[in-house]
Amino acid sequence: MAMAFSIRIPFIEQIGCELQRFEDGEAEISLDVQEQHTNSFGVAHGGLLMTLLDVAMAHAARSLNLSQTDGGPGLVTIEMKTTFMRPGVGAIRALGSVLHSTASLAFTEGKVLDSKGRVCAHATATFKFLRGLPVSEREVRPAAVPVLQGPGSD
Repeated sequence: MAMAFSIRIPFIEQIGCELQRFEDGEAEISLDVQEQHTNSFGVAHGGLLMTLLDVAMAHAARSLNLSQTDGGPGLVTIEMKTTFMRPGVGAIRALGSVLHSTASLAFTEGKVLDSKGRVCAHATATFKFLRGLPVSEREVRPAAVPVLQGPGSD
C-alpha cells in the first residue's frame, strides 16, 4: 500500500511514482511503466530509471534524519553511478538503502527490479544533507518542504 512522500516533489508526482516503504535507512518506490515513460525501444527510459534510483536512495538517507516537525533535512545528490542491466517494463520498483552516513553525507546503494525480481539497473550515490539551497545570489530556498505544509493545506 502506497504512503505519502515526506516532502512534495512535483516531478515525481508528474511521473506517477508511489512510495511503498520509508524507514530505517531503506526506501522503496514503485511505478507501472506507461508509454510516456519509454524510450524509442518501448522500454523504460534510462533517465526514468535513474530518477527512481535517485529518489529511492535519497529517501533512504532522509529516513535516518526525519523530523516530525520539519520533514527532515534536504538532500542534494553529490554523485551517482548507474549500471543498466536489462530493460525495465511493466511494474518496476526501486529499492534504496544507506550503506553509511555521517552528519553531512549519506552513502547509498539502489536497484530497480522488474516484476520477476530481476535487476534492471543498479546504482550507488552520495548525498549531502542541507537545510537550504542557494538558488540565486540573494535567495536561499528551504530544501525540505513537508507535505502537510504544501500548497492548499491550512
